[in-house]
Amino acid sequence: MFEAILLTVMTAATPLVIAAMGELVAERSGVLNLGVEGMMIMGAVCAFATAHMTGSPYLGVLAGIGGGALFSLLFGFLTLTLVTNQVATGLALTILGLGVSGQLGESFVGLAGTKLQPIVFPVLSDIPFIGRVLFAQDLIFYLSIALIIGVNWFLFKSRTGLKMRAIGDNHGSAHALGINVVRTRYLAVLFGGACAGLAGAQLSLVYTPQWVENMSAGRGWIALALVVFASWRPWRILAGGYLFGAVTIGQLHAQAFGVGIPSQFLSALPYAATIVVLVIISHNRRTTLINTPASLGKPFVPDR
Repeated sequence: MFEAILLTVMTAATPLVIAAMGELVAERSGVLNLGVEGMMIMGAVCAFATAHMTGSPYLGVLAGIGGGALFSLLFGFLTLTLVTNQVATGLALTILGLGVSGQLGESFVGLAGTKLQPIVFPVLSDIPFIGRVLFAQDLIFYLSIALIIGVNWFLFKSRTGLKMRAIGDNHGSAHALGINVVRTRYLAVLFGGACAGLAGAQLSLVYTPQWVENMSAGRGWIALALVVFASWRPWRILAGGYLFGAVTIGQLHAQAFGVGIPSQFLSALPYAATIVVLVIISHNRRTTLINTPASLGKPFVPDR
């Protein structure tokens, strides 16, 4: 039974980890994108529609990535080219994404989904307990682990990652050194959108292989909180994502066991946990200021 619970926790945590990793890269470049929820739901509807029409969940995954990436380009154009307010634009993007996805997915409501099947490694998957947990998972789970390793190496071991962090800390100085701030931020936002789209694809192809309007259910906001919770460190996002995943699954099991607590309260637990964690983090202001990119959310115009 414990193995089954752990598997569901991993499934619930995967979209949070992926979306948070994309947002971490964007914020490390100095861009605050509050449109993660909108990009995630667009990825979910694009993935489900493509998988349903083609019968291939792998094409659905690609479509989900593409849907989130295209939506992020809209955010990038508005905030990086037209220099609109990043907070307001991100909020507007989320509302737009929820509306557009509902319209696009209207004809797919109630239809059977095409589930992304797990990749089973022979022999290894037969190892007691850890076999099914580590060696019989779907493609998106393995991509989430690869993302954590890759982003951690990119940010702290590569020259390009160093430049990106320099932009996030002081875009004026980075520009003076000849670094193309706008181009780097465009690429970071595009990566963040692709990750959010991939997280959305996981929701409609793995977590619940069907299309339901607003099925992201606030996970984009939890992913945003995860970045702060992790102090902009990739490996901490993994721990935080699985913590929030455990809270989400825990409230479902509590309802199934008939715990004498109102179901509405249990459903609100993941979001209440998010608020509690942010309050706790805010008390350690010194650590937060040290790790926060200094140029986060600040507009950049080379001519000024």
